[in-house]
Amino acid sequence: MKKLTTLLLGALFSFQVFATEVSKEDPYTMIEEVANITFTRVANSQSEIRANPNMLKDVVREELIPYVDYRYAALKVLGTNLKTINKKDLNAFIPVFKEYLITSYGQVFTLYNNQEVRFEPPKPTGNKKIVAVQTLVLEQGREPISIAFKVRKNRKTNEWRAFDMIAEGVSLLDSKQAELSSLIRQKGLPYVTQILSEKSEQDISFSNPVEIPGQNAN
Repeated sequence: MKKLTTLLLGALFSFQVFATEVSKEDPYTMIEEVANITFTRVANSQSEIRANPNMLKDVVREELIPYVDYRYAALKVLGTNLKTINKKDLNAFIPVFKEYLITSYGQVFTLYNNQEVRFEPPKPTGNKKIVAVQTLVLEQGREPISIAFKVRKNRKTNEWRAFDMIAEGVSLLDSKQAELSSLIRQKGLPYVTQILSEKSEQDISFSNPVEIPGQNAN
């Protein structure tokens, strides 16, 4: 169950598309279309990916990241620590956090095994700025897993981008914030930035997984 949960996190966070760019005007159709495009690319490139697992970093960077509000996610992870962080350290942290996500979600896709994912149909968002897009993960011999992707509307561009996932009642961003918060207070943001930078440079491996978002980062 944990592997499926992590896989869906990668599908979210962890988007440029082959032929056409997915519209960011509707959060429901965006999540479904981007996930389907990404899964299809991974499935169709299995021989190349097996020969060069780091290709999964390219898949994540090209197919997922354009649809992820990684800056907002990074700020959420910092939480109350943000009040004491200077601009220079913050500006250094955000791009490293992005690369950390790319590597982590690239590793997640080594778990891909053609699981079926059913998506909640589109519905009016009204004046909402944040919505949770519900999905159901189905795999033979297992109980269905309900997962909600949190998607945020940018006030300036009116575009929707994903920033968090809630699986079994647990927010992945909240989990990561809990892991990093004390480390930031004790050793400072530059120290955490360096840790995440080192993790982002790790190779993708089918036999020796790198750390996955939501697990211990220190």
